[in-house]
Amino acid sequence: MLDSPTLALHCSKIVATRAATLQRGHFRMPETRAAIPLGIVKEGLSRVENSGGIQGNITAGLAGRYASALFDLARESDAIDSVRQSLATLKAGLAESADLAVLTQSPVVSRADAAKAVAAVAKSLGLDSLTTRFLGVLAENRRLADLGGMIDAFDAIVSAHRGEVTAKVTSAHPLSTEQLKALAANLKTRVGRDVQIATTVDPAILGGLVVQLGSQLIDGSIRTRLNGFAQAMKG
Repeated sequence: MLDSPTLALHCSKIVATRAATLQRGHFRMPETRAAIPLGIVKEGLSRVENSGGIQGNITAGLAGRYASALFDLARESDAIDSVRQSLATLKAGLAESADLAVLTQSPVVSRADAAKAVAAVAKSLGLDSLTTRFLGVLAENRRLADLGGMIDAFDAIVSAHRGEVTAKVTSAHPLSTEQLKALAANLKTRVGRDVQIATTVDPAILGGLVVQLGSQLIDGSIRTRLNGFAQAMKG
């Protein structure tokens, strides 16, 4: 489990130690270490930092360039699906675990500590080997804070590569696997292409679904229905 006492203690000790050192005035940013021997991963990411940008909105920023490099490596290794699944698992972990969020965002965690921690997280979550090595590179380059944007960009790149349409679906409660499959099939019939679903849970909509499909918004939430009913009663 990502929220295990062991992981929580490990992360909190790292942050507390670095913060205490910083407060004492003895904190120094660690010198850049030799690159982790990650072979093709390091080679594929070596020019990302100083790249002049890649065409297209998805890969224009730094997060997009990292995601693009990861996609190229995944495609060459026939690992697009496994990397996509690992990143989805990681994204859920970032949302659920305060300790993991602190690890990726804290400026006082050293490169070495961050690399060790993400390796442990990757093992705990069962991430594929390419994603695990990618996280190691991010830790070495101090880019873990951009991880969320990289995950979203990678998913968008895969969708564009496969001609998929992404629907942003908001529900009051988490949708089951069966519900997601039925919704994807329904949307595919509507647009004529495969549809990837990005879910968000918002109890405030009370029930039903809100679906954002490109520029089209389909609001079937109970909240909107009740608001409409209230307005009709006033009229």
